[in-house]
Amino acid sequence: MWEKNNIVVGLGLGILLPLLTFIVLYFGYNQLEAAGIVSEIGFSPKFRERTTSIIAICTNLIPLNIFQKRRATQSMRGIVLSTVVYVVIWVVYFGQYIMQQ
Repeated sequence: MWEKNNIVVGLGLGILLPLLTFIVLYFGYNQLEAAGIVSEIGFSPKFRERTTSIIAICTNLIPLNIFQKRRATQSMRGIVLSTVVYVVIWVVYFGQYIMQQ
């Protein structure tokens, strides 16, 4: 998969990797909270969701760096495009919580 220089490969990877990372982190935190290890008390509204989604979006940096080293510019474009879409969605969805503070 890493050898293909295709925008579709970049888009697919750029969409799936953050989505899977978000799911794993979000449900992992829910399990830790159910076990009593972590707590949301004292944090701002939607803090866990905001932070988890930013970390998930940042996971696109890993394949982006790999494709950059391989000079796979089309795959990089796919990843960057999906990352920009995720960031716009993040700002639209969580912008109201950021601007309150």
